[in-house]
Amino acid sequence: MKNFIITLIGTVIAGVIVAIIVGEGRFAPKPRATQVPVENRSDSDQIATQVQATRAPVTTIFYSTDAPTEVQATQAPAVTDISAPTLTPSVTTEVGNTLIGSGRIAFVSDLDGNFEIYVMNSDGSNPTRLTNNSASDTSPTWSPDGSKIAFVSKRDDNSEFYNSEIYVINSDGSNPTRLTNNLTPEDSPAWSPDGSKIAFSSWRDGIYVMNSDGSNQIRLTNSSTDTSPAWSPDGSKIVFGSYRDGNDEIYVMNSDGSSPMRLTNNWDDDQWPAWSPDGSRIAFVSRRDGNSGIYLMNSDGSNPTLLLNRAVSFAWSPDGRKIALASYRDVLYEIYVINSDGSNPTRLTNNLASDDSPAWSPK
Repeated sequence: MKNFIITLIGTVIAGVIVAIIVGEGRFAPKPRATQVPVENRSDSDQIATQVQATRAPVTTIFYSTDAPTEVQATQAPAVTDISAPTLTPSVTTEVGNTLIGSGRIAFVSDLDGNFEIYVMNSDGSNPTRLTNNSASDTSPTWSPDGSKIAFVSKRDDNSEFYNSEIYVINSDGSNPTRLTNNLTPEDSPAWSPDGSKIAFSSWRDGIYVMNSDGSNQIRLTNSSTDTSPAWSPDGSKIVFGSYRDGNDEIYVMNSDGSSPMRLTNNWDDDQWPAWSPDGSRIAFVSRRDGNSGIYLMNSDGSNPTLLLNRAVSFAWSPDGRKIALASYRDVLYEIYVINSDGSNPTRLTNNLASDDSPAWSPK
């Protein structure tokens, strides 16, 4: 009997140990990926603040009658590093029955553990890393001829505070060049349509414009809450976001800073505007329906319409038929493309990283 009891106790203990081992294998938390909080961010400064998040299923409502079409992927796509850049010509690709378009899309991702600038074909293929720096590189924007990309980085800052500056690289990631050098953060670069100037927002005191080589910086506005400038296609006006009247709203002014006019008037935040390529409409980000979403209005501010909710940081395609955007419908941010009326959301990236801030190449 004694031997039987000892054997029984040993069997129970062994079973408990096996259960613990198996349980740890099945139920231990999976590696967590960093998520970028996009709502209420001031572009490059808050994108560097990483919030830990565990991927989990969520319920998502698309404001569209079309079911979303996803580019299927079971693992993160292979990434070509800048050390051996692969440049791919413009392509036109069908995903299902959806014409994605041509050109390339730059975006920000922490796929390799740090926020860097990547570029991919407009169908999501051939993601290629352009920057490789221990500091975060964010907010890419293409020059009108497609030869350069302006972006925001803290790579040369040795201060204890976050002090981002404007940089530019060739479209293959080579020749990074610093354009601004100030004691306060600069962000939201935007090329003029002719490529000769870059507008940007500064925590100093407002929106500035400079030559594309960084020279001749001129202040256009006098409020440090003015941000995210975007030129009209003809270069005559600049649309921007501001808190100058006590709430985040969309404004427009002449390209010399004169005649500022408010376009939106809503209790919830309206931010990050961008003109359509034909100049007739302005897309922007708003939380007016409870979730961050992409809205579209006429260039005079009339007829604001929700295109897609749970979406942020967008870019028009060169022909104005599509909009690339970052959506958090899957908890982590991924890049999608929608028609300019909000229909047919199509997923381009599918990984455990945060993919954000898309910018569509002009050609």
